[in-house]
Amino acid sequence: MIVKPTTAELLNKTHENKFKLVIATAKRARQIASGSEKLTDVEDEAPVTVAANEIAEGKVKIEK
Repeated sequence: MIVKPTTAELLNKTHENKFKLVIATAKRARQIASGSEKLTDVEDEAPVTVAANEIAEGKVKIEK
């Protein structure tokens, strides 16, 4: 499974530590899998892909 956007693309957009990025993506993916509303129009069903796209679009912020 290849997730788009990639981790490298997300790191360039967010300027965050890769560990924070992975944790934030996983946390948001769990929320989506539990039934939280999607904040993006991506048609993919995979929660990790949806979460990554939300972060890339700036709709989910990574806490400092």
